[in-house]
Amino acid sequence: MTDAAPQRLLVIRLSAFGDVIHTIPAVVALRDALPQTAIAWAVEPAYAELVEIVARVKAIRVSLKRWSFARIAAAWRDVRGFPTAIDFQGLLKSALIARVSGAGQRYGFARDVIREKPAALFVNRPATIDRSTHVVEWNLELARTFVPAIAGVPQVDFTPFAKDPSGQLARFANRIVLLPGAGKPGKQWPAARFAELAKRIGSDALVVWGPGEEGLARAIGAEVAPATNFRELASVLRHARLVIGADTGPLHLAAALGTPLIGLYGPTDPARNGPYGQLDRVLSTFSRTKSMDDIAVDDVMQLILKINAR
Repeated sequence: MTDAAPQRLLVIRLSAFGDVIHTIPAVVALRDALPQTAIAWAVEPAYAELVEIVARVKAIRVSLKRWSFARIAAAWRDVRGFPTAIDFQGLLKSALIARVSGAGQRYGFARDVIREKPAALFVNRPATIDRSTHVVEWNLELARTFVPAIAGVPQVDFTPFAKDPSGQLARFANRIVLLPGAGKPGKQWPAARFAELAKRIGSDALVVWGPGEEGLARAIGAEVAPATNFRELASVLRHARLVIGADTGPLHLAAALGTPLIGLYGPTDPARNGPYGQLDRVLSTFSRTKSMDDIAVDDVMQLILKINAR
């Protein structure tokens, strides 16, 4: 960073759940390095509470999952007046938010990294990234392009987000939590495998589910947790003995909370998108078939025994 620290800084990562979790360490690093700067985070409303409680920065709620003129106009109004913006998402919609904020300095990933290449046209401070590293480190490198003094990944305490005000979830403590859902069908481990795994685990198994996944959860044949919001989900995951799931937001939340876990990976690379801090606890076919069908129940059981023996 060659210029004086700005009084206001806009960071942008709208979604999804796991990606917001992976961006929080970089924003915490920026917050700690720039104590005199007011940082605001443009994020989808569903994740605003997580941002405010864990990253401890102001959340600007931006609803752009479904495009409409009214939503674009609202986003334009709410993000105006920032001299500097950092786009951690690299999509056209996030790049447009950086542009309409009025920021003269717009940091973002270099063109070879981002998925939607036209978004690079709105970046005037591109960051070159080592693509062999984890996305948490990508985000730190982007932050470091703006503040070179940022060193390693900061320790971030996610536990304040995991408080259960009602106290109704304590009965689910010390269970082996199964996460059968995933954002994309190709990331899901077959339900029949989860059902076999649950049967072999026995009464310790607890199935946790998200929107649209209740039918899948009940098909596993184990005890099913009630519907939870994100904070209640965090409480269940924090107090679990072990969490088992695919590349999905709840698995990354469990990793952030420090809960032991097993990640099941096929089409996504765990070196980039794995549960950060527990990459040695991943069963992956990414380097071979990229198929979730090729992860065997026996392999999961062996890893459960290995983790429990530690």
